[in-house]
Amino acid sequence: MVKIVGVRFRNAGKVYYFDPKGYKIEPGDHVIVETARGVEYGTVIGPVRSVPEETIVQPLKGVIRVATPDDDARAQRNRVKERDALKICQEKIIKHGLEMKLIDAEYTFDNNKVLFYFTADGRIDFRELVKDLAAVFKMRIELRQIGVRDETKILGGIGICGRILCCNSYLSEFAPVSIKMAKEQNLSLNPTKISGVCGRLMCCLKNEEDTYEYLNNRLPGIGDTVTTLDGRKGEVHSVNVLRQKVKLLVDVDDEKEIQEYDVSELKFKPKRRREKGGKGEKIDRSGKDNSVDKELRELEALEKKEGKSKLDED
Repeated sequence: MVKIVGVRFRNAGKVYYFDPKGYKIEPGDHVIVETARGVEYGTVIGPVRSVPEETIVQPLKGVIRVATPDDDARAQRNRVKERDALKICQEKIIKHGLEMKLIDAEYTFDNNKVLFYFTADGRIDFRELVKDLAAVFKMRIELRQIGVRDETKILGGIGICGRILCCNSYLSEFAPVSIKMAKEQNLSLNPTKISGVCGRLMCCLKNEEDTYEYLNNRLPGIGDTVTTLDGRKGEVHSVNVLRQKVKLLVDVDDEKEIQEYDVSELKFKPKRRREKGGKGEKIDRSGKDNSVDKELRELEALEKKEGKSKLDED
């Protein structure tokens, strides 16, 4: 067994694991560690724990030391310097006439490098900008282009639910999200209803996906013919996924009547409703707005293109 401790370098950022090296470390403590970018200042997010050695990706770098008051002060000074660096970089961007939106600046703890995060519609030739910034800061300069989801993660905000954005508060990695999840949960397919602040599909669509898949598997499809426990047959008119209720169109005294049954009171062969829109599957789009349909496909294409968060590549 090997002892490890989880360390996070950014708010709601990815967790990296290090060898505690015998230090007494508690959650919330600050530590100095060595990373691929150099010496960094991070926050411990969990207690020291033991894991099987085969689960560790070697080599496992160790904690250099628990942060001292001087280290805390230095990290605080870096935060102040980052605000000044943002202003300088923004002025240089305007000077060079580059079509890029500056998002954030970050100093490494040892002040060996300063990173600037930006968004842009396409590729940007920022070679002259880097030369100007290097002349000002006298250190290594790195400009990193990020996606709109990463931009929102850095800047933060309030979601339509009224809470702080998940990606900015606790979500360390972006999970794949698709239109299929909204369909599974019977949500409105209006892009403005299922898109987050970033303009991409809401991350929270993933939260209840497994539950809805399980509940939908227990229900008949709309239009299916099912049999009640008393032998009466009816056509499924609608279903309530969360309550597990089914409304049937049944014959009563030579008239059609809608009656509600619990799913346990019905006999049918459970099957998945196919509305994925994947290869080999068809979607009945009759009555739908083509412009909305096109926008949904564009949203899903952007999700796949953006892929893995660039902030977690380190």
